[in-house]
Amino acid sequence: MSRAADLSAFEVVNQLLNFPEAIEKLMFPSRAHETGNDNKGVSSIPVDILDTPKEYIFFLDVPGLSKSDIQVTVEDENTLVIRSNGKRKREDGEEEGCKYIRLERRAAQKLLRKFRLPDNANVGAINAKCENGVLTVVVEKLPPPPKPKTVKVSIS
Repeated sequence: MSRAADLSAFEVVNQLLNFPEAIEKLMFPSRAHETGNDNKGVSSIPVDILDTPKEYIFFLDVPGLSKSDIQVTVEDENTLVIRSNGKRKREDGEEEGCKYIRLERRAAQKLLRKFRLPDNANVGAINAKCENGVLTVVVEKLPPPPKPKTVKVSIS
């Protein structure tokens, strides 16, 4: 085998061993919708996605944003969209003559994240809450379809 063949075989084995990550990329290819020029200046929100037996739970860090600054919608029947207008306010000094002597925290940017939901996601049963700088979005799963019954027919 050539070195190139060894490398691609290594990549295939590596992808198989990273099975949960590979499944997550197939189910939630979030970057596919963010390639257009209309999203210039838009920051991506870091996310953790938990797949439980009954629901998908998205955890997003949104420091400095309140629930009124964040919009959670479903577009095109199965695309979960999370966005913010990026208007986090800086604390002003209460007394006249106050000024910042250091600004290290990034100013809020517009945030956008899109996730294509799997077929078993119940888009009619999504809820979200924002507490302590973390947005939690819960998408319930639809019950599995009933298994088809096999009926034995006797031959006469």
